[in-house]
Amino acid sequence: MGSGTDDIGFNTVVGGTSFVTCVVVGIISICVGRKHVRVDKCAFIRDVCFLLLVLASLIAILVCGKINLWGAIGFSSMYVVYVIVVIRHNDVSEENQRDAISSFESDLSVPILNGVEKGECNCLEEGTLEEGEEGEEINKCCLCIRSSSSCCGVFLYIIQMPLYLPRRLTIPVFCEKRWSKPMAVTSVTLAPLFLSALFNPQKGSLSTNLMVYGIGLSFGITFGVLTYVRTEDSSPPKQCLLVWLAGGFIMSVIWTYITAQELVSLLVSLGYIFGISPSILGLTVLAWGNSLGDLITNLTMALNGGAEGVQIAISGCYAGPIFNILFGLGLSLVGSCWKDYQSSVVIPSDPYLLETLGFLVGGLLCAVVVLPRRGMRLDGVLGVGLLVIYLISMSLRLIQTLGFFNFIINIPN
Repeated sequence: MGSGTDDIGFNTVVGGTSFVTCVVVGIISICVGRKHVRVDKCAFIRDVCFLLLVLASLIAILVCGKINLWGAIGFSSMYVVYVIVVIRHNDVSEENQRDAISSFESDLSVPILNGVEKGECNCLEEGTLEEGEEGEEINKCCLCIRSSSSCCGVFLYIIQMPLYLPRRLTIPVFCEKRWSKPMAVTSVTLAPLFLSALFNPQKGSLSTNLMVYGIGLSFGITFGVLTYVRTEDSSPPKQCLLVWLAGGFIMSVIWTYITAQELVSLLVSLGYIFGISPSILGLTVLAWGNSLGDLITNLTMALNGGAEGVQIAISGCYAGPIFNILFGLGLSLVGSCWKDYQSSVVIPSDPYLLETLGFLVGGLLCAVVVLPRRGMRLDGVLGVGLLVIYLISMSLRLIQTLGFFNFIINIPN
């Protein structure tokens, strides 16, 4: 927001919301349809109605075409109201929440590829391999799996190193298993210098640039000396944990900001190269990428967590978009308005975006009408209906933007 790519920001948020509330909810409904699971009616109506209120506010901002600082603050503050409402009307007791969380820990805490990463083979344990051709084939299979996993691990390590090393050298880590005093000293020393290089004004004078780098170097040396003196070689620090947590969190946010900035620039470049509107790329590619995590997490929780897991997954499908719109987009609008405090920020006009919002509202109303009529039971009727609404919305948007014949040609075989 505020860097000439506002249309991508709005389309990404709206596209992600549409994907989660239609596709993710639809897939969950189809997958758990045979279990005859019912969701809590009060919580469902509360979340959907508040999301409709948020979308109505967003539509008002788009129709108005501009927003000032106080309007942006008010829009973002709606999330505080939502949190208060959820806390006051939450019907799930703390005991049930603990039971639900404990039921997930046994299955979800173990990485899926844990055995592959360690090169383990579950065919036969060592020392129990039977003699004969069958045993030799199994042994060869085990060796093949180990060698392939080892080669894959080396290949992934080489690819990740250029991105992993700079993050490791600038993000403080103090957990027990990954503690390293030399890396801790290096990260707290280089982090201020990295921030100085990142936020140093490019158009500033030489004296200003030297002053910014000097401040960063001073803070880096100070933090490095304090870390070297006050920490031990064998274990992470036991005091001032809030400072370590804050530093790691801030640097993680900074790296996320850099990655998102480069990703948006890449989308804009691809749009210009292939003649595709960047807003379409934000509505599809970027929105799908942001929402795949919600799909995997919520679907896994719904399939493995029983009735409580389904309730948490469905609530997350509506609470997550509320957070993204009010907190993510809202704070972005606040930052843009803060730069132009005395004047309002102009919102780019995009009639197609309003059309997508209309389909999104239609999907939410469909869920509000269908689910109570079916006794709050998730099934294929709701799931197929939401998927159809999403497919119609995306297909119509692509046809309107790319043209009918180009859309047909670009459909993969």
